[in-house]
Amino acid sequence: MKWIAIVAALVVFASLLVARAARAGELPEVGKPAPDFKLPDQNGKQHVLQDYRGKWLVLYFYPRDDTPGCTKEACAFRDDLNQIAELGAQVVGVSVDDSESHAEFAKKYHLPFPLLADKTTETAARYGALMNLGFMKIARRYTFLIDPQGNVGKVYLSVEASRHSKEIIEDLQKLTTGSKL
Repeated sequence: MKWIAIVAALVVFASLLVARAARAGELPEVGKPAPDFKLPDQNGKQHVLQDYRGKWLVLYFYPRDDTPGCTKEACAFRDDLNQIAELGAQVVGVSVDDSESHAEFAKKYHLPFPLLADKTTETAARYGALMNLGFMKIARRYTFLIDPQGNVGKVYLSVEASRHSKEIIEDLQKLTTGSKL
């Protein structure tokens, strides 16, 4: 009987965590202006949304530096960066890790694009990408394709880390030729 009570308590606790994580913020709408941000990268340089005006921005949120899924996703973006750049887009990663952690991650895997440190978690929250687990906050693996005018062009909520950069390339090809997604 004691074990049943413990399991029941754990189920209730897990349900509360999931409910809290689900309420972490609203997603920006496709066609509406993307939420602004001002965040430092792995080198301490500040980035704002306006810096990317005139080109497509692949703004991808990820949970943690140097974890298996996040490494796979970042390295795939690295490997496909030339194709993405040829389509007029810039890749920028965001997590709640600090700039020092980002610098180590970028150096270890030779990541040539900015990794922004959202230590206050405000940007992840504005993009609906913040997962609040109570004892810690992390970014969800969400990506926002932002058009050259600064509007949300597409939102990716179900991301397969190993294939995501290819999906972005396919969608950018459609968007830059005027095709519908």
